Amino acid sequence: MKILRLIFLILHAGIFILLSGMFMNAYVSPKIFPWLNLLSLGFPLLIIAYVLFTIFWIISWKKRAFVFFFAGLLFFNPILRWINFSQPKNEKADLKIVTFNVKNGVLGKENIKNFVNSQDADVVLFQEMVNKKYDFKDLKQSSKTLLTSVFTKHKVIAEKNLLGDYENGNATQTDIEINGKTYRIINVYLQPFRFDKSMVKLNGDSDEDEQKLRGIVRKLIPTFKVHQEQITPIKESIESSPYPVILAGDFNSVPNSYEYYELSKDLEDAFMKAGSGSATSFHDYKFPIRIDYIFASKSIKPLSYKVDRSAKLSDHYPVIATFKLQN
Repeated sequence: MKILRLIFLILHAGIFILLSGMFMNAYVSPKIFPWLNLLSLGFPLLIIAYVLFTIFWIISWKKRAFVFFFAGLLFFNPILRWINFSQPKNEKADLKIVTFNVKNGVLGKENIKNFVNSQDADVVLFQEMVNKKYDFKDLKQSSKTLLTSVFTKHKVIAEKNLLGDYENGNATQTDIEINGKTYRIINVYLQPFRFDKSMVKLNGDSDEDEQKLRGIVRKLIPTFKVHQEQITPIKESIESSPYPVILAGDFNSVPNSYEYYELSKDLEDAFMKAGSGSATSFHDYKFPIRIDYIFASKSIKPLSYKVDRSAKLSDHYPVIATFKLQN
């Protein structure tokens, strides 16, 4: 029993070190040390294991349970980026945003059209739109690229493509006027990893599974580095904006990643302020993956945030948020 507890102690401490390493993503870029970004992908499993080990020590009446319990409080905010329990805010919304990776409409263009029309949103952001064309009630299209598009009810003041030369990623900024005030909407689609289910499904064959894991890493590391390049002009657009900013889209990056930390600087994650339940937005794999986001300047108050799991129109769920704008 003592040997088993020693093994558990070593494993528990190791998990704590791995979880703590994710904080370094706020400071260390993928081009310097990309392995830290890999850790962020495993956060759900690592935190579950950490909690289970902590419960084991509590049941065993070991003093170390208090150490691991209080040390685990360091991960409270990272957990809230995945699961949150905000109370509903009974205020009238001034702005409704929908962001949705529609996967080129392969699961039904007409269904997507009906869904968007039912939302009566002020701004709709699409990713992976490719060559499909949509006509929505009361919405006009703006800032269209091959992979992203913005639809809005409001007057467009200016628009700009931020990633003009990237074949596998796009970002646009659209300045729109709402109630006499201008806001900058940034629609993001960072380069995807191009996985399919067969590439990530392990079958128990040690040699084959090892090759699959190596293949996954070979795709992940270069993509992390491309993301670092892609977020530079996006950050410049945020930092130079004379207007309040709403940043949304498919980041192809999970919470606690380098991309999340960099793009959320000086902005607030609307899910952490107004979301309830799970923020998982990509559902093609049986693993919690949150890669779709809505961030806003601190002067814009999030009132609600919802991942609509009833809308199975893509391999992503649409994300919907409402906001109270400053007078």
